[in-house]
Amino acid sequence: MKQRTLKQPIEVVGVGLHSGQDVTLILEPADINTGIHFLRTDIDNAPLIAADAFLVTDTVMSSNLVVDGVKIGTVEHLLSALAGLGIDNLLVKVSDAEIPIMDGSAANYVELVLQAGIEEQSAPKKFLKILKTVRVEEGDKSAQLEPYDGFCLDFQIEFDHPGIPQDTQHYQFEFSSSNYIENVGNARTFGFMRDIEYLQKNNLALGGSLDNAIVLDDEGIVNKEGLRHKEEFVRHKILDAIGDLYLAKYPLIGKFSAYKSGHDLNNKLVRAVYSDPENFEIVTIYDTSDFAIDYKL
Repeated sequence: MKQRTLKQPIEVVGVGLHSGQDVTLILEPADINTGIHFLRTDIDNAPLIAADAFLVTDTVMSSNLVVDGVKIGTVEHLLSALAGLGIDNLLVKVSDAEIPIMDGSAANYVELVLQAGIEEQSAPKKFLKILKTVRVEEGDKSAQLEPYDGFCLDFQIEFDHPGIPQDTQHYQFEFSSSNYIENVGNARTFGFMRDIEYLQKNNLALGGSLDNAIVLDDEGIVNKEGLRHKEEFVRHKILDAIGDLYLAKYPLIGKFSAYKSGHDLNNKLVRAVYSDPENFEIVTIYDTSDFAIDYKL
């Protein structure tokens, strides 16, 4: 199983969810073993910012990376798409402090990568294999990684709202690229009408609209087109988690289980895994005949 990058650069313009500003995003191929990095093109001599859980300094409504005071925000949807398609090495150039929100899911980023083309590289792909169960908790929220032959995510949310029925608040996802594209990558972010005024007063969600989020009022879903999946809310939380966990710098071999987790707890889980070398090992997979992670499209 080989490392992957893009065949050619590709560019897109979109709006920042929280800033409301137009952002130009360029994805460029990168060499083997370099990983994923971000570069702010609007700042002279800006530092390269690695997709690294230990650079996350802010998890309010999104995952945000900072190096030398330079920030790149809302990275989770793009990283989720890159994880979903098995992209290991990439340079992400961005003209503002935030990755554009696109349609509120990772679907546009999946399309962008597929349009550029995926290039297999000469070096073997590296995975972070979970060896021991690691769990973090805050109040009634929890997130856990445990040994597993493959990559599985099991997520439970809890909302007392008529637009989010109880039988749609749990979803288990067995990772493959095709399963990701069909069942998770197009699940949109969501928010509540009652929170929008507060968020915008705090310079958040300034670019939010019915074009890039599911919005709920007190009775139900405002979006006329409805949902893409009946469990779209929890599926989006899985999309976010895949992006947050990719900040471990390698695709995971393990099972992720979460209850009401978010960006902050997901980040703390990655850090907890790295806190003890006995929790994990970095491995390469040479025989894929019985390996449960499949990147075929």
